[in-house]
Amino acid sequence: MNGDTTMSAQCFTRRHFLASQGWGLGSIALAWLLKQDGLLAETERPELQPRTFDLKPKAPDRPPRAKAMISLWMQGGPSHLDLFDPKPMLQKYDGKPFPGEVKYDNAAQASSKVLASPWKFRHYGECGMELSELLPHTGRMADDITLIRSMHTGVNNHGQSIRALINGRILGGRPTLGSWVVYGLGSETQNLPAYVALIDPGQLPVMGVENWSNGFLPAIYQGTVIRPQEPRILNLDPPPHLAGAPQRRALDFLQRLNQRHAAQRPGYFELQARIASYELAARMQLAAKEAMDLSRETKATQKLYGMDEKETAEYGSRCLIARRLIERGVRFIQIFTQNQFWDHHGSIISRLPAACRKVDKPAAALLYDLKARGLLDTTIVHWGGEMGRLPVIQNDAGRAKVGRDHNTYGFSMWLAGGGFKRGCVYGVTDEFGHKAVENVVNHYDYHATVLHLFGLDHQRLVFKQNGREQSLIDGQPARIVHDILEA
Repeated sequence: MNGDTTMSAQCFTRRHFLASQGWGLGSIALAWLLKQDGLLAETERPELQPRTFDLKPKAPDRPPRAKAMISLWMQGGPSHLDLFDPKPMLQKYDGKPFPGEVKYDNAAQASSKVLASPWKFRHYGECGMELSELLPHTGRMADDITLIRSMHTGVNNHGQSIRALINGRILGGRPTLGSWVVYGLGSETQNLPAYVALIDPGQLPVMGVENWSNGFLPAIYQGTVIRPQEPRILNLDPPPHLAGAPQRRALDFLQRLNQRHAAQRPGYFELQARIASYELAARMQLAAKEAMDLSRETKATQKLYGMDEKETAEYGSRCLIARRLIERGVRFIQIFTQNQFWDHHGSIISRLPAACRKVDKPAAALLYDLKARGLLDTTIVHWGGEMGRLPVIQNDAGRAKVGRDHNTYGFSMWLAGGGFKRGCVYGVTDEFGHKAVENVVNHYDYHATVLHLFGLDHQRLVFKQNGREQSLIDGQPARIVHDILEA
């Protein structure tokens, strides 16, 4: 009896039990160490309540410098060599073979002959920033902008490079920068869309609606398109027999039905977004019409934006609408030029000046106006496209027909406001302007820097989908470019 008792006690010591189960102290220690190093997989915890998403204002991770952003998106790839990045070596080698290797996109029309810029550069502002004579109005605002001359995506097609700059990767189906900002911060207005795309009357941009897509984020964070002609938003006015109290009663009844329907389908984000858009549409009947009524602006302001000139009137009106939307709490705005407007594979000598005349004066007016109204300090303004151009001739069929091929290995864009330095030039391309060689800014560095100015941590701004946390940066080695930010 005593022997049996002794044996039972031995069998049920903690050490004997662990050893008999194949766990041992070594295995437990290993598991503890893995957990300490963050290498042990976390157990997936089920959500006890369905997630809901809205556009109410949200606190950022840290005090922000920027509250809103306007992206002036130059579809097609403006030639940095002719606008922002003067290269004396192009003049020296003009018409001669390029003394190195060129990464062509279109080899069929390629030429190795160097093409010097046909336009002169001059120093602008107290900062002495060198810009092309094609951008005189932008030049007058040089002391307010940061010019990055070392942008890089390294993917030489329009679609892939556009995606890199708007959603962080070369693949589709991902949320754009605007969607991430609105997801992280919500909106300061509940009467207008948080995220707006002002499209060109010529054509939709390359990639179409993907340029303002919510991707895998809930649909409530998708951009809202503002039409380039009146009515800029369709169906804002109710039929006369429904105006006033009858419409209010109908909307209240519809809201009750929608809420009941949604309660039976928890986690159905598209349905939540649709209901929210219906409710927003009702509130926009007055707010949107007022915000886009440019007749409320003075003649002097309209003239500032070039609305009295044929070449600038249309783009100027969209820039002025953007300023009015920013004043009313809209978080993120994109203003697009038409499909391939800056894609000058041929006839660059005539086509580039025409493109500059369309946007130069309105873009500079937007900066000036925001600054005069005290809005530039908290509003980021971005100007740029998905690529630059090569230093050699494409389509060598006579002076009037020459152009430049794609270049995503070193190109330029500028930013202003919202915490960016004033009168700053950053980064360097090689002596021919082909590749960024100093202070390279990749697309993911740009995104991390913009999010930082919004007070958002690019590593913490994540969305959990199918057990995986995804982000705008999504594991890329991003850095915040502090050298272009105000202290």
